[in-house]
Amino acid sequence: MMREVIRCRGHPNVKATHRSTLEVTKENYLTPRGDCIICISADKALADLNPKIKEAIRQGKKIKIRIRVGELVDEVIAQGDSRLTLESEVSIVVRKSDYVDGRTLAIKANKAAKDIDRKLIERLKNPNTEAVIEIIVEEGGI
Repeated sequence: MMREVIRCRGHPNVKATHRSTLEVTKENYLTPRGDCIICISADKALADLNPKIKEAIRQGKKIKIRIRVGELVDEVIAQGDSRLTLESEVSIVVRKSDYVDGRTLAIKANKAAKDIDRKLIERLKNPNTEAVIEIIVEEGGI
């Protein structure tokens, strides 16, 4: 199993209502239009991920994205893909569709921003809230 940990913060504009994507960003601000963003000021973007994890993701392995805020936890299961460049220096985007761009971590996800536990999202509307995002890639798949 390979694991990457990302730390990020909440923001008053967190809505997490997007129906097909969820995003974590290194940017330290969030406009009301950013309805897929669940947290800001992340300490990593795709470009910062361990090369071994990137390689496994590009092999099409299943990926678990665990979102933890205090004792609250939610998980998203998604799929890697050989088309992923994993190059964004700002963002990490998980998609329900199979659309791929430089910001995409994984596709065919079972959840988007709107599907994340609402108690967790409520906490992420507070800028003092810290979230821990774990990207977990199982060697044999999840």
